[in-house]
Amino acid sequence: MEQTATLDKLFERCKQGDRRAQEQLYHLLASKMLGVCMRYAKSTFEAEDMLQAGFVKVFSAMQGFRGEGSAEGWVRRIIVNTAISTYRDNMRLETESWQETHDAGHAYELQHLEYEDLLRLVRALPDGYRMVFNLYAIEGYSHKEISEMLQISEGASKSQLSRARKWLQDKLLKVEGGNV
Repeated sequence: MEQTATLDKLFERCKQGDRRAQEQLYHLLASKMLGVCMRYAKSTFEAEDMLQAGFVKVFSAMQGFRGEGSAEGWVRRIIVNTAISTYRDNMRLETESWQETHDAGHAYELQHLEYEDLLRLVRALPDGYRMVFNLYAIEGYSHKEISEMLQISEGASKSQLSRARKWLQDKLLKVEGGNV
């Protein structure tokens, strides 16, 4: 409750152009939003770029926040949309086909997988799989919403999710068997 009140006050100050409030808002939400970006990005560098671009959009669109829903949720949606936009831009630049680029690291037993290991697996997903998996399984969007966001059919969204799950399952089985 206290953080919500703080966010609301910071949003009001940001709307008035208070640069110090913008800095405070950034520091309050940056690490959490970087975590969101990390799920969509291929690298930490790309995630940091997404984060910066996302916050520029947040501060530019601040007047558009009507207070319907949580301020943090509004920021998160802008960050996710920025990640999707970055993905689309990168896909236009890349003409290579999806290839598995998983960097084989140390072997881990499945029960010892930690957050960083799981994040590494999700980040190793081919681009289309990663985007749909994150939007559906983590962000909670429907296939219809995903199809509109990524400009693909609902069937393609479902297919990408199914393939992402299969890909991750195969990787987890390899990790469990010590083949990674």
